[in-house]
Amino acid sequence: MFTLLSEGGAISLIIPEAGLALWSLIIFVILWIILGKFAFKPITAALKEREDSITTALKSAEAAKNEMASLTAKNESLLNEAKEERNKIILEAKNAAEKVRTDIIAKAEAEASVKVQAALREIDNQKKAAIAEIRNQVGAVALDIAEKVIRKELKGNAEQQAFVNEMVKTTNLN
Repeated sequence: MFTLLSEGGAISLIIPEAGLALWSLIIFVILWIILGKFAFKPITAALKEREDSITTALKSAEAAKNEMASLTAKNESLLNEAKEERNKIILEAKNAAEKVRTDIIAKAEAEASVKVQAALREIDNQKKAAIAEIRNQVGAVALDIAEKVIRKELKGNAEQQAFVNEMVKTTNLN
C-alpha cells in the first residue's frame, strides 16, 4: 500500500502513528482556537452585520413600496379631484356663457323692439303729416278750381264739364 521508506523504517500514509495523530490533533485544536478568536468572530460579526443591513434594506424597500402605493393612491385621488373641479368649472363656464348669451339676446330683442316701436311711431307721424299735407293741397286745389269756376260764367253743362277737366289738368297736384 501507501508507504514511505525512511531511515527508521516504513511510514504508512493512510494509517498514521499515534504520536503524529496526537500532534496533528493538538495543532488542529490550536488552529481552530486561533481561527475562532481572530477569524470566525469577525466573519460571524460581518455576516450578522450583512444580515442586519439586508433586513434594514428590505424594511426600507417595503416602507418605500408602501409609501409609493400611498402616493399613487393620493395622486389618483388628486387627479380625480382635479377632473371633477375641471368639469365643474367647465359646467359653470357653460352656464355663465348661456346666461350671457340669453342676456345679450334679450337685450338685443328689447333694443330692437324699442327701435321698431320708434320707427313705427315715426312712420305714423310721417303718414299723418303726409295726409295733412295732401288734405291741405287738395283743399287748396279745390278752392282754386271753385274760385275759377265762380269767376267765369258758364252757359251749359258741357262747357262747365270741359272747363273743370281743363282746370284739373292744369293744376299741379304734387
